Amino acid sequence: MSRFSRTTALASVSLLVVALAGCNNEAPDNFDVSQQIGADPVLPEPVTELLPDLKVAEVVGWADGETPTVPEGLTITPYATELANPRTVHTLPNGDVLVVQGKAPEGRPTERPKDFIRSWIMSIAHGGGGGEQKESNLITLLRDTNRDGEVDERHDLLTKLDSPFGVAWIDDTLYVAAADSILAYPYPLGGNAITEEPRLITDLLSGPINHHWTKDLALSPDGRFLYASVGSNSNAGERGLEAERGRAAIWEVDRETGASRIFASGLRNPNGLTFNPDTGELWAVINERDELGPNLVPDYMTSVKDGAFYGWPWSYFGNHVDARLHPPRPDMVEKAVVPDYALSSHVAALGLTFSKNSALPEQYRSGAFVGEHGSWNRNQFNGYKVIYVPFENGKPSGVAQDVVTDFLSGDKARGRPVGVGIDGTGALLIADDAGNTVWRVASADGTVIPEPIATDQMPAGVGGATAAPAPATATPPAPGGAGGAAPAPAAEPATATEPPAATTPPAPAGEQPAGQPAEQAPAPAVPGGVTSPTPPQGEVPATEPPQNPATGPATGPAPGD
Repeated sequence: MSRFSRTTALASVSLLVVALAGCNNEAPDNFDVSQQIGADPVLPEPVTELLPDLKVAEVVGWADGETPTVPEGLTITPYATELANPRTVHTLPNGDVLVVQGKAPEGRPTERPKDFIRSWIMSIAHGGGGGEQKESNLITLLRDTNRDGEVDERHDLLTKLDSPFGVAWIDDTLYVAAADSILAYPYPLGGNAITEEPRLITDLLSGPINHHWTKDLALSPDGRFLYASVGSNSNAGERGLEAERGRAAIWEVDRETGASRIFASGLRNPNGLTFNPDTGELWAVINERDELGPNLVPDYMTSVKDGAFYGWPWSYFGNHVDARLHPPRPDMVEKAVVPDYALSSHVAALGLTFSKNSALPEQYRSGAFVGEHGSWNRNQFNGYKVIYVPFENGKPSGVAQDVVTDFLSGDKARGRPVGVGIDGTGALLIADDAGNTVWRVASADGTVIPEPIATDQMPAGVGGATAAPAPATATPPAPGGAGGAAPAPAAEPATATEPPAATTPPAPAGEQPAGQPAEQAPAPAVPGGVTSPTPPQGEVPATEPPQNPATGPATGPAPGD
């Protein structure tokens, strides 16, 4: 879309918003969003809206010499530019950094009038900086050979992927979470290309709607499991709960067998999956629901408990009922866990990384950084920055601090932060998907850590973690350039068997549980006697609390069964 077309579209939508504004119950413009940051956020009364509040920052990109702003004691520089919608960053044990670049899958259905408006707005808000857009959906390796904070080598490892987002690495294998599956690629450290075909670990819930398409990935501290996020198919269940089966959840996947189960549910759009290096607990940032007013509902960061249910779609922040859901489910509201830390409404938090053992100044070494992509559906901008939340004893313990700001310039967006991570020298990296840049934030005194710490690496003894493998030295580039091979032909995906009855609590009288599965046949065997990977069980609704393995069987077969 040209700059003129984007401006015309924005003006047209703005006129429509003004025309419909009288149909909304007005919310105050002077609400202090700082009241919604922390463990006990202020939650105003919901506001009924015909059309959500809209304030869209048109993406214009970064001019030469422009950078975001950081506090005294830090420096910020572009680590990599001319990328194609960089979403996440991931550091390997040898210090190489992977940048995952992806765009939303095409062909998603548009069903309601407001969906057309929202799609138009998103085309403006995700403009990618203007000009001709590069091909996205690839993974690029960045290598800083002398550890001076500048990239010396750049290689596209994989191209033509299906909207990738999360990655993990262990045992010479790179795991990639695409919009529809988790794939495993053979990849020894130090390589410059991936040319071998991948192995399908498991399918992930995808089309035809796939409303929240980003699938993040984290490796368990003991290296056995992958944790994959699957966001909801709607804002607040308006497409029907059948469309939400298996979604709004984090799945636990055995990386060898593909066996899977819902680990936690009621999480509308979880991203930023990472393990706390102090406790070994899984944490995530969650994008909450819209259309309850500009100041509801706060997005949040939280530890993710095995078997926990976090409220979506029936409630938010514990027992605050969303009255739009019919019939109501007081039984589900009662089960809802209160998140650990609110980030305020509509900041669109998408990235999370812990700062322990980084090379940043002392005041930033015991907490977490959060990438806030920024609002579009409230009457004042919120987010568009990276914040730091201090931790103590494994929990948030203080006021969030703005660390990387000025992604906005007036009503224009020069960039929008997404994923965050720590590079091989201990500096903070920020994936800016609108500015097509990865930014590096380092200590102004030049401090670096003695050796790289991988994104997947936990301190020995935390959560079953063992000592990290010794970083490999770089190997000569593989012939043929970047890989883009499609997955090896897989057997027909396994048909899910009926999950244990305990995964679906009794429904109120007269109501059929949304996720009640029909009886299914056993999964077919792949020729050669090997069972095909077990896909996430679509019959298990993510809106129901999952079965806790401590009290009952998982939905997938145990290794060796």
